[in-house]
Amino acid sequence: MARKDLYETLEVPRNASEKEIRGAYRKLARKYHPDVNPNDRAAEMRFKEINAAHEVLSDPEKRKKYDKYGDRWEMADQIEENQRRTSAAGWARQGGGSTVFGGGDAGDFGSIFENLFRRERGGPRGQAAQRRGQDLETPVEASLEEAYRGTVRVLNLQSPEPCKTCGGTGEVAGAICHACEGMGQVTRTRRIEVKVPPGVKTGSRVRVAGEGHPGVNGGPPGDLYLVVTVQPHNRFERKGDDLYVDANVPYYDAVLGGEAEIPTMTGRVALRIPELTQNGRQIRLKGKGMPVLGKADQAGDLFVRVHVQLPEHLSPEERGHFEALRQLQAQRPAGAREGS
Repeated sequence: MARKDLYETLEVPRNASEKEIRGAYRKLARKYHPDVNPNDRAAEMRFKEINAAHEVLSDPEKRKKYDKYGDRWEMADQIEENQRRTSAAGWARQGGGSTVFGGGDAGDFGSIFENLFRRERGGPRGQAAQRRGQDLETPVEASLEEAYRGTVRVLNLQSPEPCKTCGGTGEVAGAICHACEGMGQVTRTRRIEVKVPPGVKTGSRVRVAGEGHPGVNGGPPGDLYLVVTVQPHNRFERKGDDLYVDANVPYYDAVLGGEAEIPTMTGRVALRIPELTQNGRQIRLKGKGMPVLGKADQAGDLFVRVHVQLPEHLSPEERGHFEALRQLQAQRPAGAREGS
């Protein structure tokens, strides 16, 4: 069964701009994200299709190949190489007639092609040059908690592999291999688990060596890269490896000093509020931020932004105390009132 057209998957026309493709992807990814559609298998599959389509159409080179070869775009290099070989071999076979080469020596011309083949294939006749496989990128999303402690993503990837019927040559007993239609490769779905390390941030690229597209003619495979997007958090704000959190502090604790219970990524902790803490002050908790990617013993800081809470209503007794306080403040010398 033919795969669904990638442009249809993203619901964009074939002449869509990069901006339109990016906007369509974000819209659909939000709509079908598993966190928005828990236990919805259809939404999960749609989300995977959207990511796969975006991975191709957001890359100009991959999109160009897809527009030309459709579902077989991943085999574009192999297809074009086979076309070059077929074309060159056809010209060489015509070398026996003087009318083709204007009366030249067909044997000499054949040797020229032989030399070309050897230079291109990197060895004796019939031995094609090895090339490293293309790298593969796939987008993944992670919550802030997952980015803090690290997580695992299970991916189902479709990628070409050497055809087992013909051993990747594209031929069986001198005829075109029907299993791969002469491409030397077939597409398969593979399931891999990838560890996302602690400390990743939006834009981080997690490399998985050797899990990209296979090499050409026995060359080494490319690598797989997970391009991470960390979702916004409803409480913490992230800036680099530092975190910021707001804390509401009663006015009497801000004036007299006290303690406030503060959330961190590992649980709540007691924070000492110094006497006469001003509204908007930031108090730093060292090492309570995000882990530094690739450095297990380092972490950013957590900054607590103090919001002093004023009362919304005063009892007569409370009002009396505030009036007395205002009178005391008014009787203090100007310099003392200013805190100098």
